[in-house]
Amino acid sequence: MQMKVCLVGLDNLPVLAPEYRALAMGGETVQQTLLALALARHGHEVSMVVADQGQEDGARWHSIRVFKAFPLNAGIPVLRFIHPRWTGMWSALQRADADVYYTSCAGMQVGLIALFCWRHRRRFVFRTASDTDCDPSRVLLKHARDRWLYEQGLRRADAILVQSVSQANNMAQNYGLQSRVAGMLVEAPPVSAAVRDIELLWVSNIQHLKRPDRLLRIADCLPNVQIHMVGGPMPGQESIYTQIRDAAATRTNVVFHGRLSYWDTNALYDRAKLLVNTSDVEGFPNSYLQSWIRGVPVVTLLDPDRVIERNGLGAVARSPAELAGLVQSLLLDPAARQAASDRCRRFMAQEFGEEKIVSVYLETFQNLLQRRLDARVIPSSESPHA
Repeated sequence: MQMKVCLVGLDNLPVLAPEYRALAMGGETVQQTLLALALARHGHEVSMVVADQGQEDGARWHSIRVFKAFPLNAGIPVLRFIHPRWTGMWSALQRADADVYYTSCAGMQVGLIALFCWRHRRRFVFRTASDTDCDPSRVLLKHARDRWLYEQGLRRADAILVQSVSQANNMAQNYGLQSRVAGMLVEAPPVSAAVRDIELLWVSNIQHLKRPDRLLRIADCLPNVQIHMVGGPMPGQESIYTQIRDAAATRTNVVFHGRLSYWDTNALYDRAKLLVNTSDVEGFPNSYLQSWIRGVPVVTLLDPDRVIERNGLGAVARSPAELAGLVQSLLLDPAARQAASDRCRRFMAQEFGEEKIVSVYLETFQNLLQRRLDARVIPSSESPHA
């Protein structure tokens, strides 16, 4: 069954279109773009709704047709929720004219898309992007209006996908909603002859909950370890970005890159020996997948569904104080690091092949459309000719 699928992610353009690589992006922009490209390779008609960054409306990149919703900073505060945000979003969704609309990450857009799909009898699928998306007491939305819209959209979704079993359990416990685990996509790197000259790599948006300060403490504990740090500022958290950038500049063993494009960041993964994650909150980080597929073990505090511990894909710290010691241990033991690297590659080949991951999304979308078709069929006992 060929489908028309529209993915909604306002920040997706810089991953899909290299000429916009200077714009901000996050893990979900990568995931949505990889999913869109995979669906297109499977023969489906795929579109996106993104923010208006001055691009031509309806332009195509890699067979993906892109519709623009609204400029991110346009409009008068408070009133701009209606116009241009609500009106712009619905207009773009209408132009996409899809059978299934998909978005990820908690936000007001979840409610707007769900309401559009209810109004126009289309199907709506939501996928979580963080553990906080499954807990109303922790959801990362500042305004009560946005939290209300998110929950309303969640409850109107035709299907909910999550990143892990623990998220599925939390979604059921906290919202009373059933969900299905859907894996994440990762782009296989080209064969690379890059020298592994980055001992420790850190990749994330720089904001409080990602705890970049912990990386600087690791740098102080391990002054002979060369560390590369990648991340751009987040709206409303520019001050912490400035603080971390300036503090990193005082450490001779830290290279602070600031924001890099998806492609430039991948080049650093190719050179890394280890990835470290210092965050307090995650879902299933893209950075883990981008590391493991290149044979780069991960040292972290967060281990979704204990995947690192169970498969030997790095090391899990019980507290922030343990991070530096685990990093040092792996760097000083090349044999152990190589064994972990080999396990990372095998794990990714077995568990994260594109066909295996995409099948869950395809099955979910197709089941929803088949149910809609079945509902339109008049049972023979009710036929006007019976």
